[in-house]
Amino acid sequence: MVLTSIEFIIFFVIITVFYFILPFRFRIGFLLLASYYFYSTYKIESLILLIILTFFNFLTGLLIGKENNTTRKKIILILSLFSNIFVLCWFKYVDIKTFVRFILPNYGIPNQLPSLEKILPVGLSFYTFKIMNYTIDVYRSRIMPEKKFSIFALYVSFFPQLISGPIDRATTLLPQFYKNHTFDYKGITDGMKLILWGLFQKIVIADNLAVIVDPVFNNPARYEGISLIIATLFFTFQIFCDFSGYTDIAIGTAQILGFSSMKNFDRPYFAQSIPEFWRRWHISLTSWFRDYLYIPLGGNRVSNYRRYFNVMIVFLLSGLWHGSTWTFAIWGAIHGFYYLISIITQPTRNKIAHLCNIQKFPNLHKLWKIFATFSLVSFAWIFFRANSFSDAIYIISHLFSGWKADLNSMTFLLSSKFEFLVSCSSIVFLVIIQYIQRYGSIREGLMKKPIWLRWMIYYFAIVSILLLGNFGMKDFIYFKF
Repeated sequence: MVLTSIEFIIFFVIITVFYFILPFRFRIGFLLLASYYFYSTYKIESLILLIILTFFNFLTGLLIGKENNTTRKKIILILSLFSNIFVLCWFKYVDIKTFVRFILPNYGIPNQLPSLEKILPVGLSFYTFKIMNYTIDVYRSRIMPEKKFSIFALYVSFFPQLISGPIDRATTLLPQFYKNHTFDYKGITDGMKLILWGLFQKIVIADNLAVIVDPVFNNPARYEGISLIIATLFFTFQIFCDFSGYTDIAIGTAQILGFSSMKNFDRPYFAQSIPEFWRRWHISLTSWFRDYLYIPLGGNRVSNYRRYFNVMIVFLLSGLWHGSTWTFAIWGAIHGFYYLISIITQPTRNKIAHLCNIQKFPNLHKLWKIFATFSLVSFAWIFFRANSFSDAIYIISHLFSGWKADLNSMTFLLSSKFEFLVSCSSIVFLVIIQYIQRYGSIREGLMKKPIWLRWMIYYFAIVSILLLGNFGMKDFIYFKF
């Protein structure tokens, strides 16, 4: 059940109506059943795994909370983390066919074994990290172990966040399940605005961009030069609008029900450095790695060389979190390298800027830093999107070659004129909207406008989605992570 589908809209309307009608004591059980039903529409086998992991970690949290011996407490935590990481790695990184044939090489194993793509439980990476966040925080005494299974199960499986986050912390989300949320007009209208903007990002921008991007990245050898550059730039915006669109729909959905969620994006392509980009991009995952990996490894409290090592470990694991192929590992390594170069060269770059007296042109200097950061991020996205390492190398090596010939062979653009024009204009619109957001929340600003102007904007957004949207029912990119 995709969040942009009619089925989900009907499902959510029914859930919302019954949620506010039901007495408070029945709401948690109702939301839990609704979340399980939502998840079962993907794969019933995935639901079984979700329930098993939920029950196991619920018991683990209780054991950690009751244990007074520090050593035994740590052993329980390690076993819990190891079990969750093992499950994550098994489904995400182990080639089942190769593994079985290695274990049982002489027993005539059939070729019809399931591939990883067919058995990978959707959302596994996200809810596994939520579970580990809870267990670690219980161990650190930042939160008391949850004693109600239904509350903990809903924390793990809350349907707006279940598939692709945000990865909300147990310290902020769990207490919200104990609140009696009442019908809040402002919260509901704010949530609906966020959902509308998320739908626009996904259906109008991301899915139209996919029409241009997919043919090039799925068969890059047919293209050179400008085609590859356009596809790379378009994917840079596609993945942002696809993931940010999902996040806005998820946060807006939760807000309508009365729950606040963690902000996941903060205009990342306006970042002026790679460290700043990672403070703005997929904030819930970035902060998870910071708090539960980077800081425990020593963070900034260690020597510079150890700090650099910690940074590379975090980025490599961040890349592997997305998938087991070399392209994701390289993507993570590239950003780790970017990050280190940025912090190491910062003093030198400041001196050069001072010597060049560029401070006299602050806007120009800021624009250059945004352009440089955007270019570096776009280049790294090639490895993220490429179907193989060899495809990525081909794209990189042909970005600036064959331009003349490629101008005559851009058939993918000529055959997708509508999507191309919509994509270009919607990217410009997105940049303008995000530039305006630097002055404050547009949703809050709309509330101060006359009602006729507000409804004209809402009507324009809905009509734009209906007329310009690509309704090919494409899954969100991060569903496979």
